[in-house]
Amino acid sequence: MAKDVEAVSGEGFQTRDYQDPPPAPLFDPEELTKWSFYRAVIAEFVATLLFLYITVLTVIGYKIETDSTAGGVDCGGVGILGIAWAFGGMIFILVYCTAGISGGHINPAVTFGLLLARKVSLVRAILYMVAQCLGAICGVGFVKAFQSAYYVRYGGGANSLADGYSTGTGLAAEIIGTFVLVYTVFSATDPKRSARDSHVPVLAPLPIGFAVFMVHLATIPITGTGINPARSFGAAVIFNESKPWDDHWIFWVGPFIGAAIAAFYHQFVLRASGSKSLGSFRSAANV
Repeated sequence: MAKDVEAVSGEGFQTRDYQDPPPAPLFDPEELTKWSFYRAVIAEFVATLLFLYITVLTVIGYKIETDSTAGGVDCGGVGILGIAWAFGGMIFILVYCTAGISGGHINPAVTFGLLLARKVSLVRAILYMVAQCLGAICGVGFVKAFQSAYYVRYGGGANSLADGYSTGTGLAAEIIGTFVLVYTVFSATDPKRSARDSHVPVLAPLPIGFAVFMVHLATIPITGTGINPARSFGAAVIFNESKPWDDHWIFWVGPFIGAAIAAFYHQFVLRASGSKSLGSFRSAANV
């Protein structure tokens, strides 16, 4: 557990103590007896349901508007920019709404990264992932129910590797995209940063939503942008065609690798533990 003391300029010098919160236990039986735990799981389920409903519906609507055989035009609909805004905007909204209840993960890759960083317990992480996947299935199920005439025809919002791209390219896109997202999550929610930069107000959901937006702009043409295994899983289950299932492993392996790299980078390279270890090494070398 690290403790830092900072000087804050003003009329004089003030000190602000900062102490890292203790790591979450791997298994906490007491957690299972609290209503707040189950409330958080429910919040993850509902948030992921709403996320998939709005975003997949946006994707289907865009394809309807651009289908020339159905009276659409090439420049019709919201376009890739609008789809990216739908995903990023919904993450901003839902993280803002649920951050105080569940932490606003809405993504198994985010949960996995926070588990590796010991921010959540193993039990919480598993139940969050289950809730996220079930919420995603229900959200896409609602889209299919309300858009039954168009859902299958326009791909069901399912993720798959686009023609002309290799498996390695798709996997790399998912790894890098998820790294950007999870790195942003760690940075935006870092309590040490909040204590150090308290004069700079940061609304954490905003940079997280923008990270999702930017990654979608870059990777929609490659994989349709997963970076969220629950989003890919829910769409694959409801659409249930061979192509999304053949490529589905990319949308679990890539995001989990990206999340693990982001967790390592933030915790051991950027945070005090890594810098202090390097400082100790330099001090020893100078003796």
